[in-house]
Amino acid sequence: MTTSLLISILVFLALSLFGVVCNGGQLKKHFYEDTCPLAEEIVRKITWKRVATNSSLPAKFLRMHFHDCFVRGCDASILLDSTAKNTAEKEAVPNLSLGGFDVIDEIKTQLEKTCPGVVSCADILALVARDSVSYQFKNSLWEVLTGRRDGNISRASEAVANIPSPSFNFTSLKQSFANKSLTVHDLVVLSGGHTIGVGHCNFFSSRLYNFTGKGDADPSLNTTYAAFLRNKCQSLTDNTTTVEMDPDSSLSFDNYYFKTLKLHQGLFQSDAALLTDKGASNVVDELLNPEKFFTAFDHSMKKMGAIEVLIGSQGEIRKKCNVVN
Repeated sequence: MTTSLLISILVFLALSLFGVVCNGGQLKKHFYEDTCPLAEEIVRKITWKRVATNSSLPAKFLRMHFHDCFVRGCDASILLDSTAKNTAEKEAVPNLSLGGFDVIDEIKTQLEKTCPGVVSCADILALVARDSVSYQFKNSLWEVLTGRRDGNISRASEAVANIPSPSFNFTSLKQSFANKSLTVHDLVVLSGGHTIGVGHCNFFSSRLYNFTGKGDADPSLNTTYAAFLRNKCQSLTDNTTTVEMDPDSSLSFDNYYFKTLKLHQGLFQSDAALLTDKGASNVVDELLNPEKFFTAFDHSMKKMGAIEVLIGSQGEIRKKCNVVN
């Protein structure tokens, strides 16, 4: 055997071993197959039971997962309670309207009875987001890889700094997503999550009453839709009234969001911003096809669910999702 051939073989083996080590430390399908084989079934069963009696939960869980992943990665830091010395993420303004924490607690309690100290809160949240949205189809809409571990830091200031604002223009949105290694395509696809749920008036009322600081309305907003919104939100300071993000379809997960965008009926400035960039607008047109939207959503959710995850010996497996061990 020549020296050059031997070196080539050794390099190949080294790279192969490196690949095995790297891949072994990533998220994977059925991570709990041996350690807690009923884990995903338990999550789905409790989630579907709760969604059956509360149709607002899918939108809340999808948003909770999104907000969790954009702050310190998908580490369930959004679930931690504040302490005497720290104000946690869930108390930041973007997270004050989140809900469903009691469902997460119920699932965690059952999993701790079944297989103590095994299933992370981060994985629970990722699975609950998927299963709650999938309830209407009785079939999983996207694949969730598991193996995340839980973080032990949660700061409200980081939530404010990292979660994209509903008042962002396209440049700010693009940068916010790029910071998390997500593309413009991911940005548009994941914005499609606004097809379910509601928005509070105070997050978009400036578009109705004071868009440029001169008491004017956003000229890009459909005038009929703007009149409807003014009837719902009668002042800039209304922070209690809510409006469906996807008119007439806010409880059904579909691609209607993109149809409303084309009608200039995007609720938030960040929605309307998707039409101000040619590349993003082309993706909007592409996603008018339901099949393309569901396929793309699967792909982008898997990417988002892998942002800065803690794996292996990193982080911990919390015994309770709202407090560190």
